[in-house]
Amino acid sequence: MNNLHYGVIGNCKSAALILKNGSIDWFCVPKFDSPSMFARILDEKKGGSWGIDVKDLKTTSQRYEFRTNILITTFVSETGVIEIHDFMPRYLSESGEIYNPCDIVRYIRLVSGVCSIRVNFDPRMEYAHPQTHVDVRTDYIKAFTIGKEYESVYLYTDLPKQDVVNGNWIDINEDRFMLLCYNQKLLRQDIQRTNLKLQRTKVYWLNWAERTTRYKFFTEEIIRSALVLKMLSYDKTGAILAALTTSLPETVGEERNWDYRFCWIRDASMVIRIMSQLGHVKMAQKYLRYIIGLLPEKGHKMQIMYGIDGERKLTEKTLSHLSGYANSRPVRVGNAAYHQKQNDIYGILMDVIHQHFKLYTTTLEFGEDLWTVVRSIMRTVSKNWQKPDRGIWELRNENRHFVFSKVLCWMAADRGVKIAEILNQPRYIERWTLLREEIRNDILRNGWSESRQSFTQAYGFEDMDASLLLMETYGFLPASDERFRKTVEAIAEDLSNNGLLYRYKNKDDFGLPQSAFTICTFWLINALFKIGKHDDARRRFVQLLKSGNHLGLFSEDLDFKTRRLLGNFPQAYSHLALIETAVTVSGIEMGEDEKILSSLMSDETTSLSHAQTGV
Repeated sequence: MNNLHYGVIGNCKSAALILKNGSIDWFCVPKFDSPSMFARILDEKKGGSWGIDVKDLKTTSQRYEFRTNILITTFVSETGVIEIHDFMPRYLSESGEIYNPCDIVRYIRLVSGVCSIRVNFDPRMEYAHPQTHVDVRTDYIKAFTIGKEYESVYLYTDLPKQDVVNGNWIDINEDRFMLLCYNQKLLRQDIQRTNLKLQRTKVYWLNWAERTTRYKFFTEEIIRSALVLKMLSYDKTGAILAALTTSLPETVGEERNWDYRFCWIRDASMVIRIMSQLGHVKMAQKYLRYIIGLLPEKGHKMQIMYGIDGERKLTEKTLSHLSGYANSRPVRVGNAAYHQKQNDIYGILMDVIHQHFKLYTTTLEFGEDLWTVVRSIMRTVSKNWQKPDRGIWELRNENRHFVFSKVLCWMAADRGVKIAEILNQPRYIERWTLLREEIRNDILRNGWSESRQSFTQAYGFEDMDASLLLMETYGFLPASDERFRKTVEAIAEDLSNNGLLYRYKNKDDFGLPQSAFTICTFWLINALFKIGKHDDARRRFVQLLKSGNHLGLFSEDLDFKTRRLLGNFPQAYSHLALIETAVTVSGIEMGEDEKILSSLMSDETTSLSHAQTGV
């Protein structure tokens, strides 16, 4: 099985994963969390895929069109060269609205000579559970299910349709196209219209990338990660997905396989916090409207996660007919964690709301809606901060007084005070200031271990936890505080393994974690830089960037020994942390530091250039 050598294309409605050989191995229709029609990544035999073979193939390589989400796979054969430009259309229509249908376009560009290709079009709709029939019609190829539940898609192409379905060899001596769509097209589809979609989509992404804040170093890594995070946003509601996939295992052969195609309030708020700093304000506004919609009445309690359309019930079930990624079962859809209690979800959301009030103008109605959300959150925090919960890592069988959860409750109170100050609400300022100090004192009294000389995972426990590296980022302690410095050093010593970091090392519901949680290594680098270990942090960061795949994309986890990408992919957590860390380590540029970083970047640029061009 591959090492997640996938590129991703998407248009904020759905997305597809394309292997470096051009095979589309994951695609859900008509939206992110719908059943798959291509799921080879979860079962090589049954899952279904859409590949392209090239006769007498010599080499392949894959790259993104500069600062876009258009993926280009180049095939060099004995007789010619072609490029497959894969994308999902997204651009402004003549009416000024975003046009982003659930379509995949494969524009076949002839670069030189003549190539013979064979299309392997093998859709397996509804998670490959019912039978999918493929039929050639006059204007298109239709794939549809046979059984109780009906679903269908349409493939338009200027290639010989019967040859496509039969998998016959087809000579490519000019540009050609294939268009897979959920809905029938009302207009005639041809190469000219397809090229126009390609150019319009290219312009959209270039304009979007241009609005991203620039930094002296790591600009392309930041922009690529920002483009990934944008693809993980759902236009209809403003929800942010944790990842595009389900059931890619944290460790091959184990059962830590979860569905991440949902919106976790904490994770999504972290993404929005970063994207706002990069200048993408509309994403933040849409997300906050999504949050307002989740709490239609004042008495509604916020869950830790929701469906991307705001669904509250995310029933978990197993797809037993699929063998799983690298035979790692079970394959799950839905996520039972939705009913868990996690007190840490409020802090970062409150930070996003504070950021909005502080930096941007807003309508009176929107501001009043947000103020209602703020007061609802503060009531919940006030009632629950002293109670144990499942924590950021969602332990399924045990509640504890997790220090990180307490810190995020403090953060909620802190931002609540600051929001109340902006809105001139003195009664709330006084009440929430007292709450903030009470939580802070409780953490300092019970979260610190004298024997470990560090803050620990939970009250009364001596275990280390990587989430405590965020105490400075969220303002609980300054980097100059000796307690924070000692905590960073203790975590680095206790949780490090071959340059990567465990989330924690104590046993959980499934035993001892066996892989590195990617975001935690980024957190460590960020914290090391903050406490003054600049050279060490920068070297670690450049090294970690090499652990991404051939396109610089990251999953949730990394194998400690092989650096194999594991877990769901691409992972929002990993890419938001990449951006935040890149911004941090680019922040101080003095004398030798800048020379060292420039040298490291030179080496890294060469490495990434070779990886992305297939050298």
